[in-house]
Amino acid sequence: MRRPASPVAGTPAHSPLCYWPPHSGRFTSFWALLCSPWPLHSGVPRARSLPSQAQSTPVASAGTNGPCIMEALSEANGTFAIHLLKMLCQDDPSRNVFYSPVIISSALAMVYLGAKGNTAAQVAQVLSLSTEKDIHQSFQSLLTEVNKPGTQYLLRTANRLFGEKTCEFLPTFKESCLRFYNAELEQLPFAKAAEPSRKHINAWVSEKTEGKIQELLPGGSIDAKTKLVLVNAIYFKGRWNEQFDKRYTREMPFRINQKEQRPVQMMYQEATFKLAYIEELQTQVLELPYVGDELSMLILLPDDHVELSSVESRLTWERFRAWTGPARMRSTYVEVFLPRLQLGEEYDLAAVLGPLGMADAFQGDKADFSAMSARGDVCLSRFVHRSVLEVDEEGTAAAAASAALVVAECCQESGPRFCADHPFLFLIRHNAADTILFCGRFSSP
Repeated sequence: MRRPASPVAGTPAHSPLCYWPPHSGRFTSFWALLCSPWPLHSGVPRARSLPSQAQSTPVASAGTNGPCIMEALSEANGTFAIHLLKMLCQDDPSRNVFYSPVIISSALAMVYLGAKGNTAAQVAQVLSLSTEKDIHQSFQSLLTEVNKPGTQYLLRTANRLFGEKTCEFLPTFKESCLRFYNAELEQLPFAKAAEPSRKHINAWVSEKTEGKIQELLPGGSIDAKTKLVLVNAIYFKGRWNEQFDKRYTREMPFRINQKEQRPVQMMYQEATFKLAYIEELQTQVLELPYVGDELSMLILLPDDHVELSSVESRLTWERFRAWTGPARMRSTYVEVFLPRLQLGEEYDLAAVLGPLGMADAFQGDKADFSAMSARGDVCLSRFVHRSVLEVDEEGTAAAAASAALVVAECCQESGPRFCADHPFLFLIRHNAADTILFCGRFSSP
């Protein structure tokens, strides 16, 4: 077997050994946002006061976005993704985190379509959007790029609005949602048949996520007060460009913290990947491309003695782009140890978006959705986001001749080693759109 190249300067030797197969990743994400004439609760923290720069939200005009507008949306989405990652990670360092920022941001952009006044300004602030930009046309271009046919991976998003049958939504709002987000509005009898309506929505979710998410809306979440449910889903299935071999998978300890560890099934391979070492963080960055190189998983792994929280606290979108840019990343022959992953996380984002600056939308006496409905009593009651990640074994096994030799060489301190046997961050990036599709933290098997 080919021997590893000389180590990258500054790259530390890492711990244990491990191995596994041609595997692919499946990522499923789903959110639901429920609008009601009554607030869910009054305890959402107040947002800091903002200038009312969005007195109305104009429907975006047709036309082609220039590169600068798409770059602005990429930066806004990236900033939002990192802000949300830090917010979800801060409470419990041992908790796994997984979500789709692009799905959440596109959901909020549809909310922004129907918002006015301070409510619209707060949504724009949370999304790091300029109210002067043609953001809906930009989202349309982004979603078109993400859903384009003919790729070597499966990546699809789906949007739909479910409205109370007796509620009158403004034609401009419905037309804009369909035009820019391909989201139709389906009328359902929430007031008279709440439970059948809930089951109908869950069936739509299950279909769009290949059965990965079957009960997004729990019993009792839809009632006679519900006026609008905004839902969307994203489903991704991709194969690694350089596949793992199942024969090399071994059970290994994963260190949760200094006192606790649990066993994981660890995959292994030796191949050439883009790798960097961030001296100021004492952290490795590895890029694992999917077939076609259009999507990549980027993993941030601190050294054994460095707490992941120190990486999280210093992470920004600008720094992430610098750390993963061509000036830092170098193609290197490296030993990779990566746990088999299976995550399923759910969040009520109402409690998260308030502290980020979006409070009025969830308060009945302050929410202004007059661009959505002429009625003045609509507010957001719930914002549920659920994501599922699976990393499984699919593909052709590697050549048999390499098996015994790899086991022998794995014990030697030869080349750079990327051993994810302790907590790490990972992000799935759409390379052409420079957009983060998924963010996660793996802290505990």
